[in-house]
Amino acid sequence: MLPFVKNAVSCLQVRSIQQVVARQSHQKRTPDFHDKYGNAILAGGVLFCVSTWTYTATQIGIEWNLSPVGRVTPKEWRDQ
Repeated sequence: MLPFVKNAVSCLQVRSIQQVVARQSHQKRTPDFHDKYGNAILAGGVLFCVSTWTYTATQIGIEWNLSPVGRVTPKEWRDQ
């Protein structure tokens, strides 16, 4: 008798889990914060980073990868 009861209880639990899953799949999901504002925040972050690096690269006076050939002259050799 015990295995029969155990089997019946497990079948009821499996059916209740299946019912809960079926119910949840039919409900409409309301949009959360990320659904509403996720793309706008991502675009804003990209715009901020690009504009900050553009300003930094153009305004602080870095000379980018310029060759020192022709500008660097050796010092005179001193004999001591």
